[in-house]
Amino acid sequence: MDQEARPEGSNDPRIELGRFPFGAKVRHYWRLDEEAIFLNHGSFGATPSPVLAAQAAWRERMERQPVLFLAGELPDLQRQAAAVLAEFVGSRPENLVFVDNATTGVNAVLRGLDWHAGDRVAATDHLYGAVGQTLTYLAQRHGYGLDLAHIPFPLRDERDILTAWAAVLTPQTRLAVFDHITSASGLIFPIAQMISLCRAQGIPVLVDGAHAPGMIPLDLENLAADWYVGNAHKWLCAPKGCGFLWTHPQHQAQTHPTVISHGYGSGYLAEFDWVGTKDPSSWLAVSAAIEFQHHLGSAAIRQHNQALALWAGEHLSRAWGSPLPAPVGMLGSMVAIPLDPQQMPVPPQASLSQLAQQIHDWLWQQHRIEVPVYSFQDRLWLRISAQVYNQPHEYERLADVLGKGGIPSAW
Repeated sequence: MDQEARPEGSNDPRIELGRFPFGAKVRHYWRLDEEAIFLNHGSFGATPSPVLAAQAAWRERMERQPVLFLAGELPDLQRQAAAVLAEFVGSRPENLVFVDNATTGVNAVLRGLDWHAGDRVAATDHLYGAVGQTLTYLAQRHGYGLDLAHIPFPLRDERDILTAWAAVLTPQTRLAVFDHITSASGLIFPIAQMISLCRAQGIPVLVDGAHAPGMIPLDLENLAADWYVGNAHKWLCAPKGCGFLWTHPQHQAQTHPTVISHGYGSGYLAEFDWVGTKDPSSWLAVSAAIEFQHHLGSAAIRQHNQALALWAGEHLSRAWGSPLPAPVGMLGSMVAIPLDPQQMPVPPQASLSQLAQQIHDWLWQQHRIEVPVYSFQDRLWLRISAQVYNQPHEYERLADVLGKGGIPSAW
């Protein structure tokens, strides 16, 4: 990741409140509830109105003559949109195909491999839940072993990740699967070094980059992964249901979509570009999402979001008496802050997950604050996101509402 896109710490002038250039000036582009404090862009994203208008125009065009559009025009239009997205993420167009989301792409890769007795898959315990479930399902079905590297969190530095990762790679490891940016912990993993460790042992690599497009710069062709999946509907702000799968040419013949259709046997692009009748408007509108990024300035967006997330994380950490959980250089546009459940009386039988849901619901129902609260590695966490429509006072409001220790004193 380039250093220009990553805040270096609280002494960075970009952390000063007056240096956040967006906020209220761009909020009108989104259709978010005007009364809501929306600090959860990371879960599903939020699509600005100009991009939604482009999607609606594609739908209107399709419905004027569905046969002509889907059977005649769509193949070229879809490849054109894929080429725009490919340029944005540093890919050759012929290596990138659309999928509905990153989980769909992961399933396409994993379910297309030929598994054998004695195979093992290496992953980390920061794995996204749906990907973990997919690995578990296939392990039960095919009998491979699953080795999870325990990544401590809070984290001292990236050496903890690399040490734990190296320890689970063995001569039997058939595939390595790990996140680029983790969902629960919000960490930017040192994937170049992690890939290098795999390469040294001849282990193919599947990277789950669900959060990466739009949050950090990408250069997929030079990353040295074998497969890379990403979502455009998160930080790139495309419509929901817009993801992609990048596949190295040497693996394309064995990589198939989860739905087999007319293109089977005709090559990577033919198989993925048509998986049956569906609404392709989210894919076609990705060009408008990228145009919107360029309109605001993609580098300026990244810098703003990372600087605001770090400022907000430091503000909440000071308010709640808990340090940031990782070095600032490993944090992007999401920051996870630990909460202290000991400060709130709860029934003895209540689990951390139940408590997390109660706090989340209370924040939304009573204060119109949307922010994820969850249990991870036997602790309670709150994860903030920062997008250009967010402002510092929203995080200050969150700190005030939750009070000391990050737990409400009264319901």
